[in-house]
Amino acid sequence: MSANLSVEQSLMKAKSYSKKGDLAEAQKLYETILKNFSNNIRAQQGLASLNKYKQNNVIQNPPQESVNQLVNLYNQGQIEAVIEQAEALTVQYPGAYVVWNILGASRAQIGMLDEAVEAYKTSISLKPDFAEVYSNMGVVLKNLHKLDEALEAYKKSISLKPNDAGTYYNMGVALKAQGKLDEAIEAYRKSISLKPNYAEAYNNLGVVFQSQGKCDEAIKVYDKSILLKNDYAEAYNNKGALLQELGKFDEAMEALNKSVLLKPDYAEAYNNIGLTLQSKNKLNEAIETYNKSISLKPDFAEAYYNKGSTLYDFGKYEEAIESYKQSISLKPDYAEANINLGLALHNQDKFQEAIQAYNKTLSLKPDYAEAHYNLGFTLLHSGRLKEGLDEIQWRWKISQLYKMRNFIQPMWDGSQSLKDKRILLWSEQGIGDTLNWSSCLSLLVSQAKHCILECQDKLVPLLQRSFPNVEIKSEDRSLDINRDDFDYHLPMGSLYRHFLSEITQNTKPKAYLVPDPDRVNYWRERLNSLGKGPYVGIAWKSSNMSPNRLLNYAPISEWSPILKIPDVTFINLQYKDFEDDLAKVKDELGVTVHNFDELDQFNNVDDTTALCAALDMLVSNHGTAPLISGAVGTPTKLANWKQSYWNTILNNPVGPLIDIYTRNTWETWDNVFRLIEKDIFKQINN
Repeated sequence: MSANLSVEQSLMKAKSYSKKGDLAEAQKLYETILKNFSNNIRAQQGLASLNKYKQNNVIQNPPQESVNQLVNLYNQGQIEAVIEQAEALTVQYPGAYVVWNILGASRAQIGMLDEAVEAYKTSISLKPDFAEVYSNMGVVLKNLHKLDEALEAYKKSISLKPNDAGTYYNMGVALKAQGKLDEAIEAYRKSISLKPNYAEAYNNLGVVFQSQGKCDEAIKVYDKSILLKNDYAEAYNNKGALLQELGKFDEAMEALNKSVLLKPDYAEAYNNIGLTLQSKNKLNEAIETYNKSISLKPDFAEAYYNKGSTLYDFGKYEEAIESYKQSISLKPDYAEANINLGLALHNQDKFQEAIQAYNKTLSLKPDYAEAHYNLGFTLLHSGRLKEGLDEIQWRWKISQLYKMRNFIQPMWDGSQSLKDKRILLWSEQGIGDTLNWSSCLSLLVSQAKHCILECQDKLVPLLQRSFPNVEIKSEDRSLDINRDDFDYHLPMGSLYRHFLSEITQNTKPKAYLVPDPDRVNYWRERLNSLGKGPYVGIAWKSSNMSPNRLLNYAPISEWSPILKIPDVTFINLQYKDFEDDLAKVKDELGVTVHNFDELDQFNNVDDTTALCAALDMLVSNHGTAPLISGAVGTPTKLANWKQSYWNTILNNPVGPLIDIYTRNTWETWDNVFRLIEKDIFKQINN
């Protein structure tokens, strides 16, 4: 008897246990009452009633006809009727372990999981060697997320019935949920050895292989599952989802279409079809398919999330925001939806709301590197520079994007004195970033005894000339662990974090890249051979025009206000995929944009820099060209997307003659190019 229960409450609880069939718990309570109050008649009577069943050792089952009727009702899905009749039979036949088992299964069907476990325990107390009940109870315990208890129940079932393939299968499910993938594989394989045509076990084995990244093995067992059960919609769906992840979109569509043909109301398969269509850039069809998935399963948070991602790719940020919010309302702990909500809000200039979304993500997953990284850029846009640069340090946890070098020497944290110390600075991203961030080199050199910069090989000649007091070398990571030629190291992207005060105070930075003067003279003569100046370079797109980058760039057709300025000679500063655009400009505007075929702009960065120095001006969207032209002191007009992650202190060009013109997400480029046109006219006329 609990210290918190009176005798009367304990008697009532014991009676309740008895009615539920939990005879062991009822007995414990009666015995506790009698230990303290030996003359309590009601406790004596209750215990005597329980002992009567034990002494007789008679399992009182109802007539087989009654049991058969329960089974038939259960198979017909009339669960409430089964529960009503089963509960009545257990009152009349308390020892009917078969009925208790059926009652447990029925309660589980309608979500009465705790009550189902009680019924199963009663059945086991009446028949301890009832293997089937242990297995059934294990399934319910797994659904209650009591995985250790579920596995104990499965093990007990197997000890009583070693050759039950279904129990091994269920054990595999619980082990997979615990993340014990090798043990889950062993359980599924044992299940298959006992039942070679067990399609469901092959399917689940494929899911585990997929979780381990063993994609070929997963495909093989999915195919085996389908061979054994050719109408197995779930196996087709799992195979299709994996093929989609592998980029085999046509094969994925074939499997997924088969899945929904077999199971037309299969919301998960429609969701995977949507992902495949999205991967094929068929965005309208993807949205239609996500809507189909949602119509079949209105609480499908993942489908709302994926729909939001597709709308985001379309640039429909308001609609994407609504879809992400719907996803989060259905799944409040959905960290990925919160981070994508932050991205969409950022693009709508709603920085404070974006920060809130990222902070919500981090409250759910404190070590979510992408959330920290994205938060960093939004903080930069909000003017919170120090906080933003600190958050961007999380980039090293995003392994698919950033690769930390493996030195035994520590990274410089900005606080240690560099007097009499050697420091290695190393490039971490593209050549444009390396050139841009080298603007801070003089700040580091002034503090250290010796500074080494390791960078891309094609930048070495330019940077050696520009920074004669720095040891410029090509990057070689193969020797990292054994190097002893420096005391500290620092990735270039962290320079701004350590010199933020000096950088923000230097409002008129000087040109810092030094092109080859002979090559500058060569390009000036080459330009003069084309005709009268001014000579204006243009660059309008990236070599990587993925959906998340498109808003940074204006199609060449929108450049007409610039390209139609009279008496200007235009020079191409795109290094690839420019031929069709230049032909379009020639055909539609009658304007020739000159390209120097002899110049390999991609590989010969030094000579490209000399060309930029020879120009009178450069007009560009964000890319490498304005970073170079700004750094050599050429007047540079940057057409920029205001909400871009590149429109920050970290990525905007540095130099003395840079003008930045921005447009918001929801605006066209027209006003930007009109303003640039006006300023070019002013400079020409002056």
